[in-house]
Amino acid sequence: MALLQQTRLPCSNMRPRRDTLSLITARRSVRAAVAAPISGPAGTSSAPVRKDERGFVLNEDGSYDLSAPPPFGLSDIREAIPKQCWQKNGLKSMAYLAADVAIVAGLAAGAFALNQWWAWPLYWMAQGTMFWALFVVGHDCGHQSFSSSRHLNDLVGNITHASILVPYHGWRISHRTHHGNHGHVENDESWHPVTKSMYDNLEHWTKLGRLSFPWSLFAYPFYLWKRSPGKEGSHYDPNCDLFQPSERRMVLTSDAFMVGMLGVLAACTAKLGVAAMFNLYFVPYWVFVMWLDTVTYLHHHGPEDASMKMPWYRGEQWSYLRGGLTTLDRDYGIFNKIHHNIETHVVHHLFPQMPHYNLVEATEAAKKVMGPYYRCGALLVQPWICMQQLKIGRRQAAGPALQRSSAGSCSAT
Repeated sequence: MALLQQTRLPCSNMRPRRDTLSLITARRSVRAAVAAPISGPAGTSSAPVRKDERGFVLNEDGSYDLSAPPPFGLSDIREAIPKQCWQKNGLKSMAYLAADVAIVAGLAAGAFALNQWWAWPLYWMAQGTMFWALFVVGHDCGHQSFSSSRHLNDLVGNITHASILVPYHGWRISHRTHHGNHGHVENDESWHPVTKSMYDNLEHWTKLGRLSFPWSLFAYPFYLWKRSPGKEGSHYDPNCDLFQPSERRMVLTSDAFMVGMLGVLAACTAKLGVAAMFNLYFVPYWVFVMWLDTVTYLHHHGPEDASMKMPWYRGEQWSYLRGGLTTLDRDYGIFNKIHHNIETHVVHHLFPQMPHYNLVEATEAAKKVMGPYYRCGALLVQPWICMQQLKIGRRQAAGPALQRSSAGSCSAT
């Protein structure tokens, strides 16, 4: 997702810190992903490693060194999660989808019938929010957490995503690559740092659209068309190197659904008029895009203060667990349920096949194992802080360090 710079408010139960790690060897290195230059090589001190009673590594000041390998494994988290959390219920998922569709239809019908200038802005925000909820349904279909039937998941995913102009299979496959490589400097599909040489070679409009607020709020459709900086191809192109030859037909199927949706929109425009469709669909679509860009950025970036570090890994330092642990949960208040528990991002990133309605219970169980490696934050941050962080991020994107807080690109949760 394009950059939306934010700081993260502290959780009530922890305020961990991490020291910056840098190059240890040519094969083992970690780049600190924070708004600070990378320090000298780690491990040069002969001081013994300090740990607490649970085995978590401590810094000299007693704070947690979250750049150190965690003292637990993925299996430990899995075993701590109640068995019922892994169970999928297709009927329950369909009920959530039916409720979303009913709300979308009701909002559109009510706004069209009312047709008052003061009501349209309220409708835009509400409907755009519901478009984002539909995206999350399709997102769960892509992870096969919607039901136990792949055919049903792909059908629902194609319909829900096409309805908001997202190529289901194209995005699903790139998102799968993101989950499998999150936190890796080179291999992550959509959240990877931009090096100085890459930044210097970016076109002016790319820099503006991806690294400038508020334009970065609208980047998602352009990411679908052209991917992230430094990567070639498109989510619509079955010949893109994102896809295997066996996935070609799936990509074309989703493209066909997209063409069908464009036909529906054209027919509605011919029937209702341009002004009506502008209000009913076009503006809510861009509100949805802003939701997507904001939420996914907040889940993958954002130190709560200058002392918080979010690392990138490469080579032997990277693992699926360590990469997944560099995501964080966010509290969206009343929107948590509307958006199908998208706030529970850490456990979702580690176990994406888990249904959304079980993620809250699973998170509470997993937190006991993850300890300080569990990161969470609040949504509401003063706008001026957001803009200040963006200005800092733009300056550092041009610097030599690989920065988690200053570079990124489009994706979803």
